[in-house]
Amino acid sequence: MPISLQKIEETAPALVSLYKTAGVSLRKHGLSGERAAVYLVVDHSGSMRPYYKDGSVQALADRVLGLSANLDDDGRVPVVFFSTDIDAETEIALANHQGRIDRIVANLDHMGRTNYHLAMDAVIDHYLDSGATDPAFVVFQTDGGPSSKIAAERHLCKAAELPLFWQFIGFGDPDSRQFDFLRRLDELAVPGKRCVDNAGFFPAGTDPRGVPDAELYDRLLAEFPAWLAAARARGIVR
Repeated sequence: MPISLQKIEETAPALVSLYKTAGVSLRKHGLSGERAAVYLVVDHSGSMRPYYKDGSVQALADRVLGLSANLDDDGRVPVVFFSTDIDAETEIALANHQGRIDRIVANLDHMGRTNYHLAMDAVIDHYLDSGATDPAFVVFQTDGGPSSKIAAERHLCKAAELPLFWQFIGFGDPDSRQFDFLRRLDELAVPGKRCVDNAGFFPAGTDPRGVPDAELYDRLLAEFPAWLAAARARGIVR
């Protein structure tokens, strides 16, 4: 069962609007009653500094919590911060979400480069270790392509056998070349490269906070229903 509106009002009143807006988007996409473990992966590379400073990363974390509360019942979202390596594995929760990103980042080392595959490994390991039976919806935020494109593509294709859907969201100029790799990743051949299409991508622009909540949720969820249907047809999702 999703978390009740009453519990949101009691534990995270600032998220009530996001919780309701996410619920509308889930219904619009035919996802009412679906359950999923929601993850957040956040780019902590050097070029991300402005997006931490202006609150864009915190805003995304709050929106993901609002979505998770409709899909899961524990009020928590596991979060992976990555750059050259894994910089942190932690969580955000309804009860202490405000300012949580700043508190985490304050204790992290310098911001490195961008290695997707290590973050993907961390999510896969967490999901498998958790013993979850519901599928996972992974919001994977980045502001550019990975240092190792080969490793990232290999990990995504291998992960297609697992009940995990990867929704990539790009912070930055949508017209620049920085997202060429993510667009290619989104379009990898099925079944030539992977057994199902297990990823989506959209750019949120240079002011991600300015994307209206309803639009952001619609874009996050756009490809999830088709993946669920394909993954169920193949027995990947029960």
